[in-house]
Amino acid sequence: MDLTFSPRRRAFRAEVRAWLAEHVPAAPLPSMDTAEGFERHRAWERELADARLAAVSWPREYGGRGADLIDWLIFEEEYWASGAPGRVSQNGIFLLAPTLMAYGTPEQKARHLPRMVRADDVWAQAWSEPEAGSDLAALRATAAPDPSGDGGWRLNGQKTWSSRAAYADWCFGLFRTDPDSERHRGLTYFMLPLDSEGVTVRPIAQLDGEHGFAEIFFDDVRVPPDGVLGGIGQGWKVAMATTSSERGLTLRSPGRFMATADRLLDLARGSADPSLRDAAVQAWTDSEAYRLHTFRAAARLAEGVELGADSSLMKVFWSELDLRMHELALDLLGPGAPVAGPWLDGYLFALAGPIYAGTNEIQRNIIAERVLGLPR
Repeated sequence: MDLTFSPRRRAFRAEVRAWLAEHVPAAPLPSMDTAEGFERHRAWERELADARLAAVSWPREYGGRGADLIDWLIFEEEYWASGAPGRVSQNGIFLLAPTLMAYGTPEQKARHLPRMVRADDVWAQAWSEPEAGSDLAALRATAAPDPSGDGGWRLNGQKTWSSRAAYADWCFGLFRTDPDSERHRGLTYFMLPLDSEGVTVRPIAQLDGEHGFAEIFFDDVRVPPDGVLGGIGQGWKVAMATTSSERGLTLRSPGRFMATADRLLDLARGSADPSLRDAAVQAWTDSEAYRLHTFRAAARLAEGVELGADSSLMKVFWSELDLRMHELALDLLGPGAPVAGPWLDGYLFALAGPIYAGTNEIQRNIIAERVLGLPR
């Protein structure tokens, strides 16, 4: 693959870099897992949207630039290198939006995408349940036809570990619409506002006391017909498009890890331990390998090739790389390091990487069966 960027792409990189240098807040925003921080991050998303930088690969009519995935990867490299804030809208922009563009009706796209790109609506993920985490097909939440007969639905059940749900506006998730079905069959993908009558959101406090997740309870919640994405009973197929985005290309771009690797090298330069310096160089090399692999994946997608189970390979790699880099940073800082700070915060978050988006144990099973062709 040719990684020589054209003059147009170099000009785009320069434009993004200049805009970020002028607009990135001088001081870090408060945590998005607090009420104040959530709203500050929402305001930042709107600033990005005003410059058509919130979702550069989206069509222009929805607030994007119509850029391709290579331009998006260039944007991500500059974004994370600049120290810009985390993306409070990532569940919508990076997970739901690609699925909505593939399976949504024109009316659904026109309604949701412009509001999503400006963070007027921030979306929560409503996947996991108390008895259905990585084994999503074991879910028990149900949806039954509304007795009024107008084509709407009534949702009942519980979702847990719903990211961003404590402060979000809408959620998307799977519900069982065929009571006689099992596992992957009989599921439907729904979108609904979290202020709907019958919805209860119960924030979950993390180790730091902040609410990055929540439980959502559905008590006979009415969803109109246009709350269904992709058709009745097609939920598993639609959801797999979302999880492929989550595990693979869009949620964890290599720019994020290259920025961490560069910071790690700066930290390692002051170490007297050659083994730690070598480990930092290896981490940078691994990040560059992930970057090159992702550019290759983007080129394949541009040719019409689906990632499929390959996204599981990417998920295992980036989640374990992230954890290794933060563990190494704490080793470099040593026992006298402050008890709080960006490296410790990053380490605590990285601990979750091998768990969310499908545990790495499950991903290794997928790799073994669907990529390597090993017997079950």
